[in-house]
Amino acid sequence: MQSEKIYKITVNLIRVILIATFILSIVYYSWFNLVMSCLAFILTFAPKLVEKKYKIEIPLDFEIVIILFIFASLFLGEIHNFYLRFWWWDTLLHTVSAFAFACVGFVILLLLFKTNKIVSQPVWIVIFSFCFAVTIGVLWEIFEFFMDQTFSFNMQKTGLLDTMLDLISNSIGALAASLAGYAYLKSGQHSLTARLINSLITSNPKIKFKPPIKK
Repeated sequence: MQSEKIYKITVNLIRVILIATFILSIVYYSWFNLVMSCLAFILTFAPKLVEKKYKIEIPLDFEIVIILFIFASLFLGEIHNFYLRFWWWDTLLHTVSAFAFACVGFVILLLLFKTNKIVSQPVWIVIFSFCFAVTIGVLWEIFEFFMDQTFSFNMQKTGLLDTMLDLISNSIGALAASLAGYAYLKSGQHSLTARLINSLITSNPKIKFKPPIKK
């Protein structure tokens, strides 16, 4: 299939680049690049590990987006200083990642719905999705702070200003996805979130999701 071929080429190319960066980092004693390339390489396996652990199928297009985000954030952003070269790079990645994580939080609740483990109103699903994405963003900022303080890296760039702008971007992306999810639950209307959810449902025919809430 075309999607599978594109996925394999993209992922393998990214992993080769990261391995080469890892080796060069050792040769030139660039420990920051070593850590970032190693972390990025490990995270490229995250989608498959999630699939195996939770017995779900993540659409290949969605997996490609996740891995490209990891590459753009850690390799291009940190190693090649795209965060400093392009003022909008950091804001864009944090906004998009928050949107994606909010969608993940939304899907988690749908997975709980299918086993009737929870019953909730749409407003609480919005709140959960938003908080889930923002929490991931906060944990990332803590990670950046830890790496800077422990290993004298410069992941926070401008310090407090960088952290606050990242959190604001996270909040905007999370809110956008949560509201889109709310609209989907209320009416099932077409949106980016709806397409992502429907793509996940199509990839997992054994999972019986409940229909959008009409209340």
